[in-house]
Amino acid sequence: MPDTPAIEVSHLFKTYAGVAAVSDITFTVARGEILGFLGPNGAGKSTTMRILTGYLPATSGSVTICGLPVASQPDEVKRRIGYMPENNPLPEDMRVSEYLYFRGRLKEIPRRKLGPRIDEVLEVCDLKRVRHKIIGKLSKGFRQRVGIAEAILAEPPVIIMDEPTIGLDPHQILIVRDLIASLRGRMTVIISSHILPEIEVTCDRVLIINQGRVVAQGTPADLRREILGHSNYELEIAGDTSALPPLLAAIEPTLRISAESATDAAGFRRVTLTTDREDEIGEPLLRALTAQNFRLRSFSRAHSTLEDVFLAATRRSWDVTAPLSRPRKVKSAAINKEGAG
Repeated sequence: MPDTPAIEVSHLFKTYAGVAAVSDITFTVARGEILGFLGPNGAGKSTTMRILTGYLPATSGSVTICGLPVASQPDEVKRRIGYMPENNPLPEDMRVSEYLYFRGRLKEIPRRKLGPRIDEVLEVCDLKRVRHKIIGKLSKGFRQRVGIAEAILAEPPVIIMDEPTIGLDPHQILIVRDLIASLRGRMTVIISSHILPEIEVTCDRVLIINQGRVVAQGTPADLRREILGHSNYELEIAGDTSALPPLLAAIEPTLRISAESATDAAGFRRVTLTTDREDEIGEPLLRALTAQNFRLRSFSRAHSTLEDVFLAATRRSWDVTAPLSRPRKVKSAAINKEGAG
């Protein structure tokens, strides 16, 4: 049924020797949606993805893929999923085109359609130049793209990728990003990754889990408002900063100084301002500062990143009361690679 979500997960549990790896996870993914699936090491991401694909049974709870229950119809479900695990087991003695033909026949693609489809996935994954090369002689980046090509080969309605861009150079990451974006609306995609900037620009929605539980979900913008709930402005300013509080309160009652450095040799100090307002107030703030004869060397709004949201959400789930780190203007490239999920 077209209105049925592509993926429905309800009260999912998975325990190993009495230890919960996944604890009461519930979420849905709409058809054609791209979902970023995030969590720290050992949070339960890989376990959840293996349950979704039918490779691992759940202790309790239910999972349906395109309306089909995974527990009772695993073979039918697997026909509707393209899965790329984190450590993709590729046969090192086969050539790229041979492997894709072999996998295509296992996926029951008719022979008359398989050749053109292999050419198509080789093109979109930028693999044509290595189609006749032995997989074992390929670089890590090419092997990752072979795994992606295999996952999308049969054009399944659901694609699940565990760390698809790990080991890729920046150019290859852009290729994979464009490839995943091209699937939007045609296939439902779940991506697990620690490269948070890639998740932020690629995914429609983000699901964050920690200690086997969902701790946040929504669009990156919604999560910034819900979890961080503030905007920051960074200034390098010269003047009497003791006069700032009443000036800031006149512009916006929630605008306040949250950090302040010592004055440098030129008489400037770095000041961080925080406000609960999400809309832009930089222009009236700049006018008020110049009208009061403050000298400005720099002025910028520090936009919160998905990394800030991730750190705040997981820290909150650990019930740690340490203050949240302020947003950074430079996004980090990655968070440590996940171990056993």
